[in-house]
Amino acid sequence: MILVLAGTSDARALTIKMKDSGYNLLSTVVTENAATEMKHAGIPVQAGRLKREDMVGLIQTKGIHAIIDASHPFAEEASRNAISAAEQTKIPYIRYERDSQSYEYEKLSVVDSYEKAADLAATKKGVVMLTTGSKTLQIFTERLLGNPNIRLVARMLPRIDNMEKCEQLGLPQKDIVAIQGPFTKEFDRALYKQYDVTVMVTKESGKVGSVDEKVEAAKELGIEIILIGRPQINYGTVYSKFEDVMKALKKNAAHKAIQPSSF
Repeated sequence: MILVLAGTSDARALTIKMKDSGYNLLSTVVTENAATEMKHAGIPVQAGRLKREDMVGLIQTKGIHAIIDASHPFAEEASRNAISAAEQTKIPYIRYERDSQSYEYEKLSVVDSYEKAADLAATKKGVVMLTTGSKTLQIFTERLLGNPNIRLVARMLPRIDNMEKCEQLGLPQKDIVAIQGPFTKEFDRALYKQYDVTVMVTKESGKVGSVDEKVEAAKELGIEIILIGRPQINYGTVYSKFEDVMKALKKNAAHKAIQPSSF
């Protein structure tokens, strides 16, 4: 059996490809919505964040032979836990990650952390639109709420826990955009215009994460962009194509002298 850290749209597509190739899988996702999509695809799934010891327990009780880490590029904790669990249990760890991208724009600033992004945004004026999700929202509310020169608008998934978090952090309801993508460039452009956005904060999540659309819409409107670069993690070998992941799986299966249906 293979443990797959999934949750994103491309990770789900990879998991389905593996399933169709005959591999025995257990997928893990963070949200119930992502779990529902996996179930609809006929793939066993476990929802919730896993610590290293949780992964080790799954490996030992489920007979896991390999980990495919197809988690989001910014799911740093999940990846580190998976790497550590694979090392402890001596099973292969295979990383799939979307290709990274770079952009040319005179009003774009690249930083290497959420904290630096929030600190930079705090030096600006106008409407700062946050498109980095709710997990790190507190970093931005602590630095931006109460600043007389800034209105913070946060775009995030329309989940109850997200709305509760916004309330706890004091983010006004009128400054919450609760919606699920992916979005077109035209949609992003209209949204920026609706809120008179002057600064947009995003992550370098890759093309599948619709970063291109957000960036291009901002460029057309002359909006400043603060782009958070990906975490620097030593994954070992990283694959950005499904075919390469499948080849790596076949190599490990051949090494164990077993067939995909039992791997």
